[in-house]
Amino acid sequence: MGKTKTAFVGEGLEEKPKKERKEKPQKVHISGLKGGQRIKVVEAEPSEVVVEETKEVKEEKKKVKAPKVRSKKYLEAKAKVNPIQTYPLSEAIKLAKETSYSSFDGTIELHIQVKKAGLSANVTLPHGTGKEKRIEIASDETIKKLEAGKIDFDVLIATPEIMPKLLPFARTLGPKGLMPNPKNGTLVNDIKKAKDFSANTLTLKTEKGAPLVHTSFGKVSMNEKELIENAEAIIAALGGTKQVIKAYTKASMGPSIKIAIS
Repeated sequence: MGKTKTAFVGEGLEEKPKKERKEKPQKVHISGLKGGQRIKVVEAEPSEVVVEETKEVKEEKKKVKAPKVRSKKYLEAKAKVNPIQTYPLSEAIKLAKETSYSSFDGTIELHIQVKKAGLSANVTLPHGTGKEKRIEIASDETIKKLEAGKIDFDVLIATPEIMPKLLPFARTLGPKGLMPNPKNGTLVNDIKKAKDFSANTLTLKTEKGAPLVHTSFGKVSMNEKELIENAEAIIAALGGTKQVIKAYTKASMGPSIKIAIS
């Protein structure tokens, strides 16, 4: 006979807690699986999202540079120049001399915008730049100095015979404008012609990728007539009004003055 349960009145039967049923994983049929093969489900961890800053955001975060503070002497000199006026060459050079506030004999500069980049020219100034240039004729002694890293000349003149010895130093001499070149007269066939080289010869060329030419053409101590003739020679060598768009002159320590090109 089976077992019977007896309960008294007023007492309830204690129910055994039911065992929690474990949910069986649902079977998923995937075509292509062979018998006995199973698929294990792996929960992926949330990936970290990396937000890259755009170029504009990075530029905004850059520190803003403080405006350049000019000296009292510069401001006084600049007050003498009308920034919207173009001055005839003679007046511009006179004003550049007057507004130079350096304690030394400053250099008079010329900054020119031409129509195209890649323009170059050679010019012999009628009165020089007021600075003595050290001219050296390339020799074996020159090679020894270059090997030692010593450059104590402003112009280097060479003959074709010694050029192969200078080629290893092209990366040093080239950027300084010291590599002998037939265009500027520093590469000569006869060494005797080297003595006829003029130290007043300038090589003019635009900046790399920009139609701008920067050069100097004298000292503040030079008289105005000499400076005018030097500046006229430079502008003419660059093509005059056909090539020159704008021109400015200034002392090495002084405000810029716009020149009327005519």
